[in-house]
Amino acid sequence: MRGELIRILGSVEEKANELKLDGFEPDVVLFGKEAYEFLKNQVNQEFGGEDSVSEISGLSIRVVDEFGKDAVVVDSKVLGLGLGGAKRLKVIKD
Repeated sequence: MRGELIRILGSVEEKANELKLDGFEPDVVLFGKEAYEFLKNQVNQEFGGEDSVSEISGLSIRVVDEFGKDAVVVDSKVLGLGLGGAKRLKVIKD
């Protein structure tokens, strides 16, 4: 479903741009396990194959089981050092 893939890409890019406007340099997207499987299925349906997905919109992907259906765009260099540096998005809408 091309529409879902475009929605996810758009949301990731939107959150990355918001971080950039706040002075951060986003470099990683942390996907929940369910969200990652959803993304992977969308990519494989669109482009064929059974490959894993390691990058989206120029950002590395990591899977964090606890995030479930969500993803978080982060600047890994500042995450945990104070406020900011991360923006959460809903990948699978209920």
